Amino acid sequence: MVKAPKKAPHQAAKTLREKLLTWYRLGFISRKIDEKAAIYIRRGMGWSYHARCAGHEGIQVALGLSFRPSKDFLFPYYRDTATAVSAGITPYELVLNGLSRADDVASGGRHMSNHFAKPEINIQNVSSCTGNHTLHAVGVARAIKYYGDDALAFASLGESAMSEGYCYEAINGASREKLPVIIVIQNNGYGISVPSTDQTANRIVSDNFSGFKNLGIFTCDGTDFTDSDMAMKQAVEFVKGQGCPALVHAACVRIGAHSNSDAHDLYRDPEELKKVASQDPLEKLKKLMIKHKIASSEIDALEQEIAEEIEKACERAEKEEAPSPATVAQFLYGEEFVPKRDESDYFAKESGPPEKLREAITRTLMEEFDKNKNTFLWGQDVASKKKGGVFNVTKGLLEKFGNKRVFNAPIAEDFIVGTANGMSRYRKDIRVVIEAAQFADYVWPAMEQIVEMGHDYWRSKGQFCPNVVLRLASGGYITGGLYHSQNVEAIMSHLPGLRVLYPAFADDAAGLLRTAIRSYGPTFFLEPKYLYNRAEAQGPRYDDEFAIPFGKGRVRRNGSDATIITYGNTVHMALKVADELAENNVDTEVFDLRSIKPLDYDGIVATTKRTGKVLIVHEDHLFNGIGGEISAVIMERCFTHLDAPVMRLGAKDLPIAFAKALENAILPQITDIKNALSTLLAY
Repeated sequence: MVKAPKKAPHQAAKTLREKLLTWYRLGFISRKIDEKAAIYIRRGMGWSYHARCAGHEGIQVALGLSFRPSKDFLFPYYRDTATAVSAGITPYELVLNGLSRADDVASGGRHMSNHFAKPEINIQNVSSCTGNHTLHAVGVARAIKYYGDDALAFASLGESAMSEGYCYEAINGASREKLPVIIVIQNNGYGISVPSTDQTANRIVSDNFSGFKNLGIFTCDGTDFTDSDMAMKQAVEFVKGQGCPALVHAACVRIGAHSNSDAHDLYRDPEELKKVASQDPLEKLKKLMIKHKIASSEIDALEQEIAEEIEKACERAEKEEAPSPATVAQFLYGEEFVPKRDESDYFAKESGPPEKLREAITRTLMEEFDKNKNTFLWGQDVASKKKGGVFNVTKGLLEKFGNKRVFNAPIAEDFIVGTANGMSRYRKDIRVVIEAAQFADYVWPAMEQIVEMGHDYWRSKGQFCPNVVLRLASGGYITGGLYHSQNVEAIMSHLPGLRVLYPAFADDAAGLLRTAIRSYGPTFFLEPKYLYNRAEAQGPRYDDEFAIPFGKGRVRRNGSDATIITYGNTVHMALKVADELAENNVDTEVFDLRSIKPLDYDGIVATTKRTGKVLIVHEDHLFNGIGGEISAVIMERCFTHLDAPVMRLGAKDLPIAFAKALENAILPQITDIKNALSTLLAY
């Protein structure tokens, strides 16, 4: 081994002096920004949300300097001012964020102040939900490992966030998969007013995870710059050397209140606050440099220089424009894939033999995996030898594409969805298809991640778009009972930024799924499991470019006397009713929505004008169901064309029962549709 030459004593001292002054400079910048934020709040000029980082500077500077801009991925949290400064966000950019200006590099004023980000260098835009970004860091670390990159993912959070279930899921998943992610816990002893003793059994929170295999755990004094620097270096070396995740637990102090809206003197006594102030990381570092004659007058000059720099940044930022209200609707949805040919071009063409709805989904997945090598699929039960999910929809994908692209996930829906969000951050051509839950009814633990995913693109002002298709086996008529028969489309459609699709035929399933996978942004693809293998849901098989645009319904049966607007399982019931009534010379049109969000407003209006009478039928509960939205659209746009009130039919507002007789009494049946239509026609 060739040893590096020893540095001369004066060189070593110079290096140490430069290092300590750099640490002090970065910490002092963040302190001055915190002070300016308080002034802006008092003046009512900005920073309506502000969480001071004072007392955390040691670990935050070490974390920020460990991050390599445009190489690694950093997920900071709302107290990470010094982390942001050290990682590459300028004071001017931080002030723009605090003042919610249009040029804010994090979100252009769309997100809360003190939520720092700079996506162009991989400092990620993180939500306000404490700790949820740990899953995103694990997801992007999965991509880092898959592509053989030597990058790292960092996630930072407070100790109270570690009480969240998704933090456990993140660490469990990262440890199991051996992923290059470092999670930094900044423990200041309080979650707002709740002391850590009320949060956790172990004073050192990382001890809660000491039993995890493959996990490196490092602890440090977060108020000490040297100790923090050493802990971060050890964690980085461990992750790179062992190829496993790490936790860094930093003991910090919270010198101020939790935020500008918190009165901490209501739960902290003067003696405690005095003790906390004595542990100020900047004062400790300053005293150390003076005591050992490393620096003295230089510190005063540095502080003056920084104060002037911050003032100039503030003056400049104050002159910048606020976001324009005219831009508010931009970046709600990612770019939609535009099919090469209209679907009607296929109708008169020869096609392959009819295929079942389940088969059409499987085939389309196979084709898209072939076309884009950066397509991945995971979920519970989707890759167990020759089994492909509960309904065998993913059967054959594991065998053809291997376990690195198709794999099982823990039965943790939050983890499944959250890591999909994270993995899609690595590169724009990644497409993730997840079986978000075994049955749609089980998706609720992931709702926080789903909400998050819906506004990622909007919140980041178009800088990040999670390209994820969330597949769910939905609906009833299978005597599945609770948690196996519910519908979720109305709830998901209420969330901005999410698309929701619900095909009833095999060809629609293939065309809509292809568009969903090739488009940017999150899309719910709801699969009526009752129809997976039903003959009536079979459809023609078209080529591997057949795709259907979002928001385009289809007239499944032409008519003139009345229209049934529907989707999913009830499409086939409506067609049967229409055929039966045709024997009595009643001509009923059946309009299949296919796309729930966006809706085909033009198609709804057109079919209403053709018949003048509309019955809306869906399997989901009637109250707050999609039918109410459609009815409102018709009343607003077609009132003068109506010959009768718009009628709705849906499931009774009850949980879905298990026994067949009870299920039949709750879900819409053919007889119910026939009776409702007869009432409408008689009006």
